[in-house]
Amino acid sequence: MSLDVVCFGALNMDRLYMVNRIAREEEEGCITGFKESPGGSAANTAAGLTRLRLKTGYIGKVSNDREGKLLLESFEKEGVDTSGVIISREGRSGVVIGFVDEEGQRALYVDPGVNDTIEFEEINLEYAGSAEFLHLTSFVGEKSFKAQKRLVEALSDIKVSLDPGELYARKGLEALKTIIGRTFVALLNENEMRLLTGKSYREGSKTLLNMGINVVAVKLGKMGCYVTDGKEAHLVAPYKVKVMDTTGAGDAFCAGFLYGLIKNKDLYECGRFGNFVASRCIMETGAREGLPKLSDLHKM
Repeated sequence: MSLDVVCFGALNMDRLYMVNRIAREEEEGCITGFKESPGGSAANTAAGLTRLRLKTGYIGKVSNDREGKLLLESFEKEGVDTSGVIISREGRSGVVIGFVDEEGQRALYVDPGVNDTIEFEEINLEYAGSAEFLHLTSFVGEKSFKAQKRLVEALSDIKVSLDPGELYARKGLEALKTIIGRTFVALLNENEMRLLTGKSYREGSKTLLNMGINVVAVKLGKMGCYVTDGKEAHLVAPYKVKVMDTTGAGDAFCAGFLYGLIKNKDLYECGRFGNFVASRCIMETGAREGLPKLSDLHKM
């Protein structure tokens, strides 16, 4: 089987509560709505890629429970190949509980379940190496993180894309050295860049390029994105839209940016694809509802 991208990350059911405000310690808020939908950072990117007609597969783990079945069903509806998903007879599938305020800002709590029990030996190496890109996102626990590190060491011919998220950014450069040394493109936001490198997004990008990464794309929210390969650098303006929910916006950006790379677009155009896909995502509630199809790209 030949795939464009194999994504490897957590699979979670997102339980999103719409609230009037996100409460802090000793505060209260009011729930105004509820939505349950499939999620997980790499999984959302996989859904975005298939809507753009790229052949996409997945490596992850679910339990044989209601949530696991719903997660697999959603992939099948999207057209994501599930051959690499491991089904556990024990434990529970991952769940994320999220609170989204009236401005679309969010707070998330992760219950990883079997996501954190992936062993390297459970991964089909031939399947993982069948794509042009292997897209990695974070796990809460160490076991699955170690499986990712061993996988990138075992696959020498595949291009690795890394969206570290806050979880991996907090680990620091030394802990991520094995993966960074094999990463072709790093996709992270401004806060993650500061956590990972201790520097601004421009200076942090130079650090990552000096470590051997070919392309760095920094998601800047309302400012769009910053993209560089060391030879050229661009601040790419965002698409101005009404924000309903920012859940999954970064994952959507990754889908658009990877689409641009696979289609051999220039760096600036890849940034535009990323911004466009993210802008469609945040116009709807949930991580995948607003993800555009290939036929929508003419609206860029």
